[in-house]
Amino acid sequence: MSSFTGVSIIEGHEGCYCKTSAVEAGTDSGYHLLMVNGYSRTKEKNPTGRSISSDAFVVGGHPWLLEYYPNGKNPNCANFISLYVQGDGKVNARISFCLVDQVEKHMPMYIRATNKASRFINGDGDVFWGINKFLRRDALERSANLKGDSFTIRCDIMVCKDPNTEDPGGHGTKVLVSDMDQHFNILLQTKVGADVTFEVSGETLTAHRCVLAARSKVFMAQLFGPMKEGTTTSSVIHIKDMGANVFRALLRFIYTDSCPEIEKDFTEEEEMSQVLEEGQEDETIEDEMWLQWLQDLFVAADMYDLQRLKCICEMQLSDHIGVSSVMSTLALAEQHHCQGLKEACLNFIQVQSSSCLQTVTATDGWDHVVSTYPLVSKELVVKLGSNQHK
Repeated sequence: MSSFTGVSIIEGHEGCYCKTSAVEAGTDSGYHLLMVNGYSRTKEKNPTGRSISSDAFVVGGHPWLLEYYPNGKNPNCANFISLYVQGDGKVNARISFCLVDQVEKHMPMYIRATNKASRFINGDGDVFWGINKFLRRDALERSANLKGDSFTIRCDIMVCKDPNTEDPGGHGTKVLVSDMDQHFNILLQTKVGADVTFEVSGETLTAHRCVLAARSKVFMAQLFGPMKEGTTTSSVIHIKDMGANVFRALLRFIYTDSCPEIEKDFTEEEEMSQVLEEGQEDETIEDEMWLQWLQDLFVAADMYDLQRLKCICEMQLSDHIGVSSVMSTLALAEQHHCQGLKEACLNFIQVQSSSCLQTVTATDGWDHVVSTYPLVSKELVVKLGSNQHK
C-alpha cells in the first residue's frame, strides 16, 4: 500500500510560494499531494516555461520534487498544465499523476487517473520525467474539479527494487516488482495457446477465451454462455462496425489493464523537438483521427462492459472537447448513459462565443442530436438561456 508523504500547498494569491507538510514514506511506494490554491493567480504570474516546485519529499529512501507548469512547459503545450517529477537519477521508479476530486476520497472511482507510468533510468545527476499535456486549462476551468479556484493533484511513485536486492528479512529471497501485465501481453502477442479467432475489418486477430471471459461479462456470455458463437477453435467470430485498431486496443486493455495508445498527450521531452517541427495541418488531422479512434474505443468499451476502460475514455473525451467534436461527443454521452461526459459537453457549449456557437450548430453532429435526442436539445436551450441571463 502506498504511504502518504505529505502535501505541498501553492498559494497563488501570496506570490506563488510553496509550503510543505512532508512525511517520509517508510515503504517503496508513496504518494504526494500538490494543492493549488489560487489557480488563476498562478496562471497569471507564471508564463509558459516557468514552473512552481514543491519542497522535497522522500519515497523509497530517495528525494523527489514536483514541478507544476500552469501554462505548459513549452509553446507546444501552452494551453495545458504540465507536470514533472525530479528524481536523483539513481533509482528505477514508476510515476503516475492523478487529479483528485476530493482529497479525502482516494478510491479509484474518485481519481482521474492518467493510466500511464514511466520508469526512471539508473544514472548520475538529476532526472526529470513528466507530462507536457496533463490537462487542458479550459477543461479544468469548466470542470467540477476546480472548486473555489483550487484543485489537487496526486503523484504516485513506486520505487522498483533491483532484481538482485535481497529481502529485508535476510532470507536471501529476491524481491521482484510484479510484471504480470508484461507476461499477459507476451501471451497476447505470441498467440501461444490462442483458441478463439476474430475477424475485424478484414483483419484476423486471435486471443484466449478464458482471459476474455475473465475480464468481460459480455465475452463470458458470448464464448461460454447462451450467446456462445461456436465451440470449436476453428470458428471465427466476426466483429462488425469496429476498426481493427480499436479491437486491438480493446484486447491489449483486457490482457494488461492498460492502454498506452489512449495517452496521446504523454510526450517525453526529447520527443518534443520532433513535434514542433511538424506542420499544424498534419497535427490537426492527427488530432481528429485520434479523437475518432477514442470515441470508437469508448463505444467498444461500453459494448463489452469494460467499465474501467469506458471511464478512462470518458475522462479523455471530457478533456479534449472541441468546437468541431462537441456534438458528436454529446451524442455518444447520451447514447451510452454517461452523465459526466454529457455535462462536460453542455458546459463547454454554454461558455462559447457567438461565433463558436455558429460553428457548433453548423456541424452534422448538431443536426443529429437535435433530431435524435430532443430532450438533450431542451437542455441545450436551458444552458444557453441561463448563460444569457448571467
